[in-house]
Amino acid sequence: MVFFVSSRFVLPVLLLFISINRFSSAARRLSVSDQTQEPFLFQYHNGPLLTGQISVNLIWYGKFRPSQRAIVSDFIDSVSSRKLKTAQPSVATWWKATEKYFNLVKPKKTSPPLLSLGTQILDEKYSLGKSLSGKQIVQLASKGGQKDAINVVLTSSDVAVEGFCSSKCGIHGSSLSAKRINRKISKFAYIWVGNSETQCPGQCAWPLHQPIYGPQNPPLVAPNNDVGLDGMVINLASLLAGTATNPFGNGYFQGPKEAPLEAASACPGVYGKGAYPGYAGDLLVDSTTGASYNAHGVNGRKYLLPALFDPSTSTCSTLP
Repeated sequence: MVFFVSSRFVLPVLLLFISINRFSSAARRLSVSDQTQEPFLFQYHNGPLLTGQISVNLIWYGKFRPSQRAIVSDFIDSVSSRKLKTAQPSVATWWKATEKYFNLVKPKKTSPPLLSLGTQILDEKYSLGKSLSGKQIVQLASKGGQKDAINVVLTSSDVAVEGFCSSKCGIHGSSLSAKRINRKISKFAYIWVGNSETQCPGQCAWPLHQPIYGPQNPPLVAPNNDVGLDGMVINLASLLAGTATNPFGNGYFQGPKEAPLEAASACPGVYGKGAYPGYAGDLLVDSTTGASYNAHGVNGRKYLLPALFDPSTSTCSTLP
């Protein structure tokens, strides 16, 4: 039996790319100028954070080529990679920035989670149809293991999801587990991200696609030559950081609980140093493909990852 009582945190669509955040349940707007005038006051709300060994289970809903699935699975493998051969700056270096949140927890130090790729579930026959509600997303997420795990639902480009494109590019949340652990009902964390390639790449895959509104600078070349999947990685990275530091709605966030700004969503549109509205910042460029990126991963991968909010300096921190 699966319980569908859940809390959700939205990764909003970036409209105009001047840091306007839109939420499905409530609207909260913050401009870049606001960030420079008043520093964020991130607050820890005394709730549990994700710690220890955490499996990231991927639930693929719809049609994805093996090469597309490899882009995401290699990203997950890169997050906690300890391979010395991985070039810098790396995905693991980017993820390490989340440790500052755990180091600030008192009275004792809390260890950050060590993520690893878990099981991958393929649902290529659209078992719930091609138009999904939020409740159905949780139903799909519950197919993954629910102990020490984050279950990630990834929907293909031909799947419509409630609120997708109009107000959000993805969500993270939590739901009650189907099984009791030590005779207690527990919660598991989940994430949903959609492939926006055909539905709204200008909203959910920027800066890898021309924006619908705002400054019309040329889009960047996607690091893995797939605008939809590289855009999904950007959104997944943001939601992973939010899940680790605010898994159940009472961890680290700024602002109202109904529309929180989290570790990555507090830095919308920022990918490199010198970022400003319509400009993602100074990034590395592959000399062969012309692709823009800021992080190296395993298997020679390159990724574009969002800036993370640094709670110790109240600034958005980018990779070198």
